[in-house]
Amino acid sequence: MSNILEVPQQQAIQALIAKGWSVRLIARTLGVNRRTVKRYAAGAAPKCTTEVTTGSADTDEPKCTTQVTTGSAVADESKCTTEVTTGSAVADGPKCTTQVTTGSRSLCGKLQEVIAPMLELGLSAQRIYQDLVAGHGFGGSYPSVRRYVAKLKASEPERVWRIECQPGEEMQVDFGLGAPLVEAGGKTRRTWMFRSVLSYSRKGYSEVVLRQDTETFIRVLENAVRYFGGVPQLLNLDNLKAAVIKADWYDPAMNPKLADFCRHYGMTPMPCRSNTPRHKGKVERGVGYAKNNALKGLRFASLVEENAHLIHWEEHVADKRVHGTTRRQVVAVFEEERKALGPLPASVYESYREERRRVHRDCFVEVDKAYYEAPPEFIGRQVWVRWDGRMVRLFNERMEQVACHARLEPGRFSRCLGVRGLHGSIKESTDYWRSRAAALGESAGRWARRALEQRGAEAIRSIIALCQMAEKRRATDVNAACSKAMDATAALPALRTIKQLLEAGDQAPGQIQMELREVDPIIRPLAAYADFIRSRGPDSDFFHPETTTLTESQTPSKAS
Repeated sequence: MSNILEVPQQQAIQALIAKGWSVRLIARTLGVNRRTVKRYAAGAAPKCTTEVTTGSADTDEPKCTTQVTTGSAVADESKCTTEVTTGSAVADGPKCTTQVTTGSRSLCGKLQEVIAPMLELGLSAQRIYQDLVAGHGFGGSYPSVRRYVAKLKASEPERVWRIECQPGEEMQVDFGLGAPLVEAGGKTRRTWMFRSVLSYSRKGYSEVVLRQDTETFIRVLENAVRYFGGVPQLLNLDNLKAAVIKADWYDPAMNPKLADFCRHYGMTPMPCRSNTPRHKGKVERGVGYAKNNALKGLRFASLVEENAHLIHWEEHVADKRVHGTTRRQVVAVFEEERKALGPLPASVYESYREERRRVHRDCFVEVDKAYYEAPPEFIGRQVWVRWDGRMVRLFNERMEQVACHARLEPGRFSRCLGVRGLHGSIKESTDYWRSRAAALGESAGRWARRALEQRGAEAIRSIIALCQMAEKRRATDVNAACSKAMDATAALPALRTIKQLLEAGDQAPGQIQMELREVDPIIRPLAAYADFIRSRGPDSDFFHPETTTLTESQTPSKAS
């Protein structure tokens, strides 16, 4: 069999064990697996025994026996034992026994009194090795120190204290990897799941985000306390960069924005010790529970869909379970803890970023790779932009708000036209313009419905033109023209027919169309005025200069 060594290799292992070599050194020297060396060192290999007996077989004769046994009963140590027995086999006869045991010993054993205090201080194996080499002339290797330290820790494990909180006293928060988002085209995007757990009731809140910056961290914290309906006294968190600028167990340097947020809500941030996850073990276990139970194996199309799934899971699965430690239903314990939570402030925490942005020709400004519409008069000009996790606000130079939008995902636009300049999708545009036509009147709405039924999306532009007629004419006139056109024929009347009826048909009430006749009795021809002047004569008052002054325009011409 392949796991049985040849006789020369067995003899070599036995000889090296007899010399005191370690199992690791023998395996490295002979190129044999350490388990194989241990097996032969533990006695699985055949023993070599030499026995010499001197004397007669009678029990009263003196007897001398020498027995040499190569092997070890200890799996991880090489051992050589020599036993010499001199004397008779009689129980009361003289007997001399000498036993010598040799084996490999760790070089760290002599320095145990030095290593033990170092372990109590919490020093790592690497640090202990460095101090032994520098201060005690240690000549061994770092792996030997590491193995020796591991044995000491196993024999003297460090106690871990259990911590339980009172109702409303502490909330633990942490981030974990969320379910991926599948974007258009099949591309996946990584998400982060924020999880907060009230330490007393184990009530949890989960939310998936795309980043872990300070603004996002503040918003998910705010969503958590608003979801719980109250504020805990302490906020237990790790030393992520969004919250802690410099980690220190005794005097951490907190992010100013997070510190101001905690003052606004009346919480006290308490970062745990670095690389010590057991200081917030409740949320560490909670993150794993949410990942394995709520999100494992799932993919979502958007953050909204994934967060809605998490809220449903919290209320119908996580809250309904009987917790393994408290042995009570989570939602029942939370009803007790809710009364101990602090009151929520009247307003949300105002935290935003502010920068200047130039308005593009399409009236949009770019904020975090998303696009928000500004009024057209600001094209080519700069505006002030303030944004947070919820809203994006645009201001002019006098800091007057000119636009406000909900926060969008990267690559999205706040408002834009659809295909061929329509408002949104074809269905959305169809519904929109049909409702606009119906607002003009019953006949206009009926004509728009029939046009869409017969012509489909092609009729949208005709309906748009019908609605534009109401900008120059009254809506009642447009509706009346549609009524006349549809009453005149059973088929769908064309738009031009409605337009012609509107132009040549009804006028506004109160206006009367009068026919202008060529001869009007009120207006006299010029010849009548000439006859009148000649009939008066030169002696009439009409020509007397003392009584009448004629202007040049009133003086009759010679021709007349």
